[in-house]
Amino acid sequence: MGCGTSKAKADSELIIDKNIDWVKTVETGQKANNYSRKSDPRSKIPRQRAKFEAKFDARVTAKYDIKALIGKGSYSRVVRVEHISTKQPYAIKMVEKKQVEGKPKQSWEIELNILKRVRHTNIIQLIEVFHGKDHVYMVMELATGGELFDRIVSKGHFTERDATVVLRMLLDALRYIHNLGITHRDLKPENMLYYHPGSDSKIMITDFGLASCRTGSDDTMNTVCGTPEYIAPEILLRKKYNQSVDIWATGVVAYILLSGRMPFDDESRTRLYRKIVRAKYSFSGEPWKDVSPAAKDFVNKVLLVNPAERMTSAQCLKHPWIASAASQSNLKNLHHSISQNWLKRTSPGADQAVPSIPIDP
Repeated sequence: MGCGTSKAKADSELIIDKNIDWVKTVETGQKANNYSRKSDPRSKIPRQRAKFEAKFDARVTAKYDIKALIGKGSYSRVVRVEHISTKQPYAIKMVEKKQVEGKPKQSWEIELNILKRVRHTNIIQLIEVFHGKDHVYMVMELATGGELFDRIVSKGHFTERDATVVLRMLLDALRYIHNLGITHRDLKPENMLYYHPGSDSKIMITDFGLASCRTGSDDTMNTVCGTPEYIAPEILLRKKYNQSVDIWATGVVAYILLSGRMPFDDESRTRLYRKIVRAKYSFSGEPWKDVSPAAKDFVNKVLLVNPAERMTSAQCLKHPWIASAASQSNLKNLHHSISQNWLKRTSPGADQAVPSIPIDP
């Protein structure tokens, strides 16, 4: 879930030290600042809201106003907050420690360790962390522009050029994290959020709960995880894999951006996986007749069964279709076909995407 706004400018070229930690951490018993709630001149907090705030560490509520619950998971809650001094909105992910003690490293710990090292304009930023006795509080950017395809459906106009703008932002973020040894492993439209509702909003990648970081000589992974329709063939075949699984997922996203359809789709999970491991997809039907050969070439060069043959994120950015932002002759509005196909998939009763959870224990 997208989580506020840091005023520091992020740049994909800023980080050289792969072990740098950008985030302020407030440990148990440590004060977050020099002011307290007692000196707060604001009016009295309503009883119900005060009861809700009481669940938070006093150091958190001394600095942030708790506004609303916006998400809930097995071990965590996400709330919208406002910085008391700056009035800047953020999101706080509150994780209950007692529910994860004694278990292997959990997704929130992985996400925390990775986000502490990441600073990129197209990645949701972790602002600061509070460690309490019973909870960990992660203060994060708040993306308010909605999910990628919700925006596309409501926009009314979408061309290949629009698709390349989205993909360039995604690929630049991937190039950045891949250079840091990080693999996202759960790229999908639901994890691509618009930063704000404006037409000039950037895309933000979120949810690093399944991400992995490899900085040694062995950059391969073997955990079977992800969201079924976006999982690369080598993961399903239980082979060792690397960052190219993110490139495969980018190909799936590109296919959807151009058609509103999934390249691999089946009610049967077994048949779905068979299609994926064979890269069995097609460019038939609407709106593919209006899609340029260059766009199809891009999809073909990332949806390859052999990960060694896929382009890297840097190579993707140099692909003619991406680099040229689509040609002037391919600006036909693809919105109708894309939105109709996507709405059919997401309408009540339609097959919904399976939540992203580790498939292996």
